[in-house]
Amino acid sequence: MCGIIGYIGKNKAQPILLDGLKRMEYRGYDSAGISVMHKDKIVTLKSVGKILNLENKINNSRLNSHQKLNFQQGKIGLAHTRWATHGEPSEKNAHPQKDCSGNIFIVHNGIIENYQELKKQLIKKGHLFRSDTDTEVIAHLIEEFNKKENFKTAVLKTLNSIKGTYGLAIINKKEPDKIIAARLGSPLLLGLGDKEYIIASDPAAIIRQTNKVIYLKDGEIAIIKNNDYEIISLKNKFTQHKIHQIDWTEDKIEKQGYDHFMLKEIFEQPKTIKDAIRGRLIVKDGNAKLGGLENVAHQLKTIEKIIIISCGTSYYAGLVGEYMLEEYADIPVEVEYASEFRYRKPILDSRTIVLAI
Repeated sequence: MCGIIGYIGKNKAQPILLDGLKRMEYRGYDSAGISVMHKDKIVTLKSVGKILNLENKINNSRLNSHQKLNFQQGKIGLAHTRWATHGEPSEKNAHPQKDCSGNIFIVHNGIIENYQELKKQLIKKGHLFRSDTDTEVIAHLIEEFNKKENFKTAVLKTLNSIKGTYGLAIINKKEPDKIIAARLGSPLLLGLGDKEYIIASDPAAIIRQTNKVIYLKDGEIAIIKNNDYEIISLKNKFTQHKIHQIDWTEDKIEKQGYDHFMLKEIFEQPKTIKDAIRGRLIVKDGNAKLGGLENVAHQLKTIEKIIIISCGTSYYAGLVGEYMLEEYADIPVEVEYASEFRYRKPILDSRTIVLAI
């Protein structure tokens, strides 16, 4: 449930990055970090626990005068909330992670499956690892390719070398005018503001700055500068993209006076249920119409088994769905963790339907 935000533009990055992290607090996390670049200097602060701890560290940190100036004046940066996968919750494992030279800083959602193999190769080449994360491998791999290639090419070669899932945002002291972001299996979007751009894993993080976004597709890479951007594929080909407009407002993501988001969601349940069924009830027939099923209605008549794949709270929703579907449709249902299902070889045939939540 990690959160990513990156900023480049006309305004000071640190307040925007911190605000973005706060707006993703509902996602759950165990540590947080922020890196801000001013000219060719990068200052990083991290903390374990709540974002408030990071905010207090920012306000009370013992940075020298030059570091404080860079941190306060920088107009490009990255921030992240981490949920520990590789390595315990700690400052050394919190993101952003960096390379040996301290030039390349990276925030990452997802899992790099071949990181141990890559790590061994990089250690043999002299790279020094400071964390227990799989993410750090990406920073060192970019550093290795960056010895002979430019930043963009180094990132492309890295992404074509790693296996797994990622939402990434990367900055490089050597090219301090850009952020490179990439997606494969982990949500990422680009917010388009007035002479500023925000990369984030959640629309909630950018809604105060802009409501115009591009949702990156799997295998797409965004190269973002102060006044321009381009989106390419892993094969370095330009890709088509559409600008979307977010139609919800800040109050949709605020706690609105509740002590925490869970309490807010509990009290929102009656409205949530009403919103879910609005426009879908056929009162005179005492029935409901679920859009999207008409095109496959003839196929559904032959279904003998349903598999629901999901994770987290949607897995619990799937379990409720299992009870309901078996009771009302009289069809056997299995509920699987999506994170495990992708590695299995399940028995699927033309009479099985898979519902992915």
